[in-house]
Amino acid sequence: MSKKKKHEEHENLERWLVSYADFITLLFAFFVVLYAMSSINEGKYKDLSDSMIAAFQTEPRSMKVVQVGDIKRPKESNMLDKNPSAGAPDTPQQQQRDVESQLSLKQMSNEIEAAMSGLMDKELVKLRRDENWLEVEMNTSILYDSGSAVLAPRALPVLREIAYILRKFPNPINVEGFTDGIPIHTDLFRSNWELSAARAASVVHLFMENGVAPKRMAAIGYGEFRPVADNATEVGRNKNRRVVLAILAQDLSIKRELAGPPGVAQSSTVIGNPPIRQ
Repeated sequence: MSKKKKHEEHENLERWLVSYADFITLLFAFFVVLYAMSSINEGKYKDLSDSMIAAFQTEPRSMKVVQVGDIKRPKESNMLDKNPSAGAPDTPQQQQRDVESQLSLKQMSNEIEAAMSGLMDKELVKLRRDENWLEVEMNTSILYDSGSAVLAPRALPVLREIAYILRKFPNPINVEGFTDGIPIHTDLFRSNWELSAARAASVVHLFMENGVAPKRMAAIGYGEFRPVADNATEVGRNKNRRVVLAILAQDLSIKRELAGPPGVAQSSTVIGNPPIRQ
């Protein structure tokens, strides 16, 4: 019996497709994993962000450090103890007082402007107004003789008229004295510091004698260190010799300096001639 001839096995030329499909599948899985790792869960991210903000913005529950053992504390409490409401939102009563104080500033400004209109035309008095303060700048040529802190007779009617207006309102008042850059050294005044402070104090005394409550006022001397003009000229020195009434909106904690140095208005309403900026 003759043996049957075996057929040759057919060679599969498409086996490479299996390996290629496996490779594509693994590559796809690799990119899916990368995408999953890089995507952000917005909900969880927002929860994390809110919790971090709440943790860092919430006021501490206690301002005191726990101390083990006995310690000696100073009699004076710190500023936070004196003013526990610092940083707290304004109450409706506080907001009402703020509105009233700003209205007082506006009314004072209008009355002083009407009373001093003649001197304002001569550039001897200037008014500047902000929502938190009112400045009345007076050139010392109408207040004092050269090198003196004694009010001249010509200054008395002017200051009494201003005092009559100010005494009707509760706003605090800083009386600030400024001089030119010429040094002074006398038996009464060792420097411009003493001269400027004495001139401010003389205005405070006159206001007190004419009905302005003493507890509302402070006398401040700046000497020659805050000029508004060039001390190299006579015109500039004349502008630098001045007394400024800084009338605050509510209390002495309001920092008028944030709006600019005394005698220089920034972001404020200027009544009369604008100030000389440094």
